[in-house]
Amino acid sequence: MNTAPIGILDSGFGGLSIYRSIVELLPLESTVYVGDHAYIPYGQKSKKEIRGRTRKLIGFLLSKKAKLIVVACNTATIAGIEKYRVWFPDIPVIGVVPVVKTAAEQSKRHAFAVLSTSFTAGSVYQKKLIKKFAPDAKVYNLGCPNLLSFVERGVVGGSAIDTELRGLLTHAVIRSIDAVVLGCTHYPFLHDAIRAIVGKKVDILDSGGAVSRHVARILDHNRIAAVGRPTHAFFSTVRSAKHSAVASALLHKRIEVQYARV
Repeated sequence: MNTAPIGILDSGFGGLSIYRSIVELLPLESTVYVGDHAYIPYGQKSKKEIRGRTRKLIGFLLSKKAKLIVVACNTATIAGIEKYRVWFPDIPVIGVVPVVKTAAEQSKRHAFAVLSTSFTAGSVYQKKLIKKFAPDAKVYNLGCPNLLSFVERGVVGGSAIDTELRGLLTHAVIRSIDAVVLGCTHYPFLHDAIRAIVGKKVDILDSGGAVSRHVARILDHNRIAAVGRPTHAFFSTVRSAKHSAVASALLHKRIEVQYARV
């Protein structure tokens, strides 16, 4: 038994969707979360900057005795997951990538859309992912520069989000596809808004379930799973009274976000 927490990091609050999946599957595990609001958004930064910030965030989580690290940010994962594993060889480091393989396997029309940050959409990594797992499919690889900012304000519905989504998921796109991949951990909080746009016949896929199951496998394999009363701590690299309110609204429970100088 190992009661140390699972460390979870993101550029902001998107990784709370991964936190939510982990605690649903592993209710006995403690967690410590940090959002890098001082440097959000990552999607507009260089690979070097993203790697540097992620390295510091992992260091912070290790100072909180984390036994496993989840890089709960697609952009940060794509920017350097192998680097993080080299820098921190003594702890499991798990990344998050768009579930392109799942979409390719499930899509009966061989056509689906991937919504992600501009960095992720334009990355060589994502293009290789699509080429590898969906070479014969029609894939709409859509960079979304503005969706993240809505979630960071705790806004998950309304006319402004509808307008943004309709600009991406046009009638022509929706008529062609039968699945939408959420390639940013912020986007599961927009699930209902996306469902209203694409209708009931289009699958909406995210990586939360796959990541939480992978965490469970690693905990079991390394014999570091916990049994006991869990604790959950939340941090941000910006001191703001608004953060607790936003996190609470996103998770539908009272959350206190503390300041972390990272």
